[in-house]
Amino acid sequence: MQLSIIIPVINEGEHLSHWLAHLAALRREDVEIIIVDGGSGDNSVAQAEAWGARVLHAPRGRASQMNAGAAAARGDLLLFLHADTWLPPSFRMEKLVTDLTHSGRVWGRFAVSIQGRAWLLRVVAWMINLRSCLTGVATGDQGIFLFRHAFIQAGGFPEQPLMEDIALSKRLLVISPPLCLEERVTTSGRRWERGGVWKTIFLMWRLRWAYWRGVPAEQLASRYPDTRSGQT
Repeated sequence: MQLSIIIPVINEGEHLSHWLAHLAALRREDVEIIIVDGGSGDNSVAQAEAWGARVLHAPRGRASQMNAGAAAARGDLLLFLHADTWLPPSFRMEKLVTDLTHSGRVWGRFAVSIQGRAWLLRVVAWMINLRSCLTGVATGDQGIFLFRHAFIQAGGFPEQPLMEDIALSKRLLVISPPLCLEERVTTSGRRWERGGVWKTIFLMWRLRWAYWRGVPAEQLASRYPDTRSGQT
């Protein structure tokens, strides 16, 4: 079974080569690495091509980019990874396939650690992992993985500018609960530190609460400026 890792990017040239280097070992396992560019104005595409990734282009927006990557992927197992998230050092494709197959489930996610200077980021990560365990809902920072047939059955990511990971999780929960791995991906704390940790935490809580109450994602996106670039 082949694994396809799908990474949406927009203007990630400053860090992309360093980030892709951590995936180098997976190329020996015949893992397909797909970079889906949403219209970068820097050298992101050139860096991805030089590294040897398969590069696609799609309309800007994380959902649109990930759907395009999934449509073109060759793998029967898909893993959606943000461009600032690192897989666990112990990650092996065979183990992921085995764990998911033996669980009898069709999708799952990793636990997450957040890299950054602020100690509060450790608390944020703990809260994300706990919430995910209690609700079955995964965020993109946690690295969502699933069988292709489940992705198709769920209808893919809804084409919305925000909360696309939560919306997909809810669709997948109708099919099966997630496999919640204890292995941790590590994601950058840059969006929390850039906006202020406390300020960003409260903003995300307000947005999630509003989304749960039925406020459209398109309306919420205007309150979360990073979505205008398609990345967080």
